[in-house]
Amino acid sequence: MANRFVLNETSYHGKGAIQEIATEVKGRGFKKCFVCSDPDLIKFNVTKKVTDVLDANSIDYEIYSKIKANPTVENVKTGVETFKASGADCIIAIGGGSSMDTAKAIGIIIKNPEFADVVSLEGVAPTKNKCVPIIAVPTTAGTAAEVTINYVITDTEKNRKMVCVDVHDIPVVAVVDPDMMSSMPKGLTAATGMDALTHAIEGYITAGAWELSDMFHLKAIEIISKNLRGAVENTPEGREGMALGQYIAGMGFSNVGLGIVHSMAHPLGAVYDTPHGVANAIILPTVMEYNAPATGEKYRNIAKAMGVTGVDDMSLEEARKAAVDAVKQLSKDVGIPENLKDIVKPEDVDFLAQSAYDDACRPGNPRETSVEEIKELYLSLI
Repeated sequence: MANRFVLNETSYHGKGAIQEIATEVKGRGFKKCFVCSDPDLIKFNVTKKVTDVLDANSIDYEIYSKIKANPTVENVKTGVETFKASGADCIIAIGGGSSMDTAKAIGIIIKNPEFADVVSLEGVAPTKNKCVPIIAVPTTAGTAAEVTINYVITDTEKNRKMVCVDVHDIPVVAVVDPDMMSSMPKGLTAATGMDALTHAIEGYITAGAWELSDMFHLKAIEIISKNLRGAVENTPEGREGMALGQYIAGMGFSNVGLGIVHSMAHPLGAVYDTPHGVANAIILPTVMEYNAPATGEKYRNIAKAMGVTGVDDMSLEEARKAAVDAVKQLSKDVGIPENLKDIVKPEDVDFLAQSAYDDACRPGNPRETSVEEIKELYLSLI
């Protein structure tokens, strides 16, 4: 079987990288940019860092900001109509996963109008055309949506998140500038950073993992473990390290899939609007313990990458416990809650478990599971 890898055409990394947006817009012959960004980023002048670059280079643009933290089908539909009226020929997505996921859905529908019903994009939709060219500018160090072929949209009618996977949606350019992430508050930095760690760990142990993806994921685990605490304290080194680490994790998991940490986190966002990174961080250690029997020696490597000493002298069970404990400690150090008691209502667990089992990420889990076993995992966290 052939293993496929899909990455950006071009990516820029480091302080001041946003200046290259003008280079790419002009070099690719774009005439007008459709800027997707959320209301808070506009309010706090984060989006302005990019629009200032566009203004300085006399590049025409229009801003679209009707985007929720967990973007909805309606956000996408409104965005499609706004894009059509704008006369734009490219999209600049500024933000976390919410802005970039919305941009991907808009871009796909514009170029594949037969999928105007947003719900039809769930799973692996058979689109034929590349989406509107997207230049993605992350403002959080976590989702890696700027380098993935995935996006997630909330279907509010059914109270669930739709995971969409499409090689045609990947941004042509990623601009990963740590200065764009410097205004993130501690809580958001911690949550998105743990999301990135979850991507790296799930991607490393997923059923589709192989040597090339393993290389990215182990390096991402190492970089994130070294830098997340510093990023939460807003050190320049921490911010820069997390900007790179989360991108490397995205390079891997986008191409090999994830597992039930994500499939369990998605319903929490749909039902309770729980921040995705927080949900992942709380669930990750419990699912790691559950998955351990199906992971061979991989937890030993995770523990090493996270800086645990003496791992080579440990038994397999000791090494697995060391990896889980290292995750728990990092999560605790950055202020993530220990359980779901303040989030999940017991009467919702049956619905959550079924939703998680039906989620597109579940088949990638290294251990075969069931609705009942997922239910037990939820219950163990409340």
